[in-house]
Amino acid sequence: MREILGRRRRLRLRRKEGAARLDAALTFATAWQWPVLPGAGTAPAALRDGRGLGCACPDPDCAVPGAHPFEPGLLAATTDERMVRWWWTNRPAAPVMLATGGRAPCAVSLPALAGARALVALDRMGLRLGPVVATPTRWSLLVAPYTLERLGELLYSKDWVPSSLRFHGEGGYLVLPPSEIGTGQVRWERPPAPPAAVPSPPVFRRAPKGGGAPEAAPWLPDVEAVLDALVAASTSAPDGGSRLAY
Repeated sequence: MREILGRRRRLRLRRKEGAARLDAALTFATAWQWPVLPGAGTAPAALRDGRGLGCACPDPDCAVPGAHPFEPGLLAATTDERMVRWWWTNRPAAPVMLATGGRAPCAVSLPALAGARALVALDRMGLRLGPVVATPTRWSLLVAPYTLERLGELLYSKDWVPSSLRFHGEGGYLVLPPSEIGTGQVRWERPPAPPAAVPSPPVFRRAPKGGGAPEAAPWLPDVEAVLDALVAASTSAPDGGSRLAY
């Protein structure tokens, strides 16, 4: 009897989590016009370090287990409500992936410890931050869209940029909450700011299907405003460098 009740509780929990991912994906895509697609997801196989889950993709040494597009590929990212509903109705456990760049947000990610230090430094500077995504191993600051040319100019002016700092721009991707990936849960360290909380004029999107007032997309800082603090925090963090683990 206890086993039956336990299975029922787990089933209810999975359904609740699946509904939360669908709701989040619909908000990103239809209200904020952020193109999304499902990620590869996880598999029971353990990671090489003995912790977490493996990736559902065919690569046994996947560096970002569960946290990357696979089928469909990144080019399938969309803001179409019907497609988003179909994806997460059929794959409710799939992580929510954001296709970065273009008109969508970009991001800068760094090791979790460095991310915590960077947020403290930026708060002390009085800088307003946008959404911050946290996984057990890395934190990602969402920023306003930038071009590769602009990013190149900013990086060229730096004496050194640590390899643990990653830039998610045009042609990139980022996993969003409330997803589960190989290393654990994805959450908001800083949730998207309500439009009324920021002084900048909000950019309004189309009204959601069924009527109602249009919802403003979250405010995002410029990458230039946060880059120095992120470089400094990453330089002092004990991180191995080039292998990108989420």
